[in-house]
Amino acid sequence: MTENTTDETAARTDRERCWRGRGVGFTPLEADDAEALHRWRSDPVAAHEVGLWPRPLSALRERVERDIDDQNRDDFLVLLPDGTPVGHVALLDEDMVDGTAQAYLMLDPDHRGQGYGTDALDALADLAFGELPVHRLEAITHTDNTAALAVLRKTGFVPEGVRRSACLHRGRRYDLALLSLLRAEWEALPRPRSWDL
Repeated sequence: MTENTTDETAARTDRERCWRGRGVGFTPLEADDAEALHRWRSDPVAAHEVGLWPRPLSALRERVERDIDDQNRDDFLVLLPDGTPVGHVALLDEDMVDGTAQAYLMLDPDHRGQGYGTDALDALADLAFGELPVHRLEAITHTDNTAALAVLRKTGFVPEGVRRSACLHRGRRYDLALLSLLRAEWEALPRPRSWDL
C-alpha cells in the first residue's frame, strides 16, 4: 500500500450526505475539515489559480468556524461514494432578495481532471436553482485558468466579461473572467437534475 493510499483511507468520512450529483455527494463543511482545505489550498497550482497565499491552519480553522455561522453562504465538503473528500464547494454572497449567489469550487489536487469538478458544480447549480430562489449564479476566476473555465462552461456558465487587472498575485496583475448561469439557462440544460439521479 502506498503512502497516498494510506492518507486517502485515513481521510475517508462516513458523514451524512445532504445533496448529491452523479458521482459525488455533499456534506456540510465542519471545522475539522480545515486540515483538508489547508492542504488543498497549499497546492501551488490552486494557490496561483485562485490567488491564495499561505495562511496558518489555525487561521483557516477560525475562518471555517466563522463561515459556518454566516447566513449568506452554504459550504460543503465534496465526497466520493466511498467517503473520500475530494473538494470544497460553496454558494457565497447569497442574496435571496435579488436571487443571486456566487459559485466556489476547490478540488483536491489528486482528484483533478476526473470529472468531479463538473459533477460538483452541476449539483451546486441544482441546489441553487432547485431548492433556493436563486435567479443568477456567477463565478469568477483568472482568465488564464483554463481548467476552471472549461468546467464552468461544461456546467452551462456563460462568459460575461473581464475585470481587467483586478487581481494582484505574486507581484503580477491578473485579469478576472466573470461568468454566469441564469435560471432559464439552467432549466434548458439537457441533463438529469440531482433529485433525478
